Amino acid sequence: MSEQILKINNVEICTESFGNPKDPAVLLIMGAMSSLDWWDEDFCLHIADQGRFVIRYDHRDLGRSTIYEPGTSNYTITDMADDAVGVLDAYSIAQAHIVGMSLGGMIGQILALRYPERIFTLTLIASSVFGTEMEKLPPMDQSILDHHAKSASIDWSNREAVIPYLADGWKTLAGSKPFEQERIYRLAEREADRAKQLSSRFNHAMLQGGGEYYDRMGEISVPVLIIHGTEDPALPYEHGLALMKSIPHAELVTLDGSGHEIHSEDWNQIIDSVINHSSR
Repeated sequence: MSEQILKINNVEICTESFGNPKDPAVLLIMGAMSSLDWWDEDFCLHIADQGRFVIRYDHRDLGRSTIYEPGTSNYTITDMADDAVGVLDAYSIAQAHIVGMSLGGMIGQILALRYPERIFTLTLIASSVFGTEMEKLPPMDQSILDHHAKSASIDWSNREAVIPYLADGWKTLAGSKPFEQERIYRLAEREADRAKQLSSRFNHAMLQGGGEYYDRMGEISVPVLIIHGTEDPALPYEHGLALMKSIPHAELVTLDGSGHEIHSEDWNQIIDSVINHSSR
């Protein structure tokens, strides 16, 4: 594992890589308000062991990347897509396999339209259509919104308060598979210890832009794999089905009983699917 803080698009982006740089590259793009830590290190190593060079990174306002004043909006989703390409440029990678979760999957869709020549394949995990069609699909479960409403009362300087808040956030996203409390708390501890300013994460709630790419999923020409849990409370399974209908020749892998998460019980199925997809 190798961590680097790179200067990209006039901001600092923190990255970590796993495996042999000579192997085909897999760029992991995490969702909103989620640092690179939530791509579990062991998950990344398992992919690297299959002959892939894996990169994960912190979005702006997360982890060790550039942060802004909480409550401000300083960039668009298109800027975040450009950050992803900037990571590839910094590693001298001409083309990569993109794996995006949730918001990361929407960033991946923009990448496939904005920079198709940079992408071999695209995998969308627990994501949704990027555009107006999303408004017609089932909404996020209220319990998730209720949890985030508690953030206003959190003392972000109090590690003992922050870690349970972060971990419990992932619990609201879980499906019916056993909640992995020990692993999730370990990842929450790592995120809390790495972050420059945890409260900046909520700037992602004000993210705008990308309108020129709305409802253009039908133009995506790279091979697309969709992976979605049947019990996703944030972007219900219907969002994965909508992606399937919207993107030509997309394939769907269903995770029975999984929520808006990368549960360790699903690692083998997810990794095998990504490896097979990226072997085209």
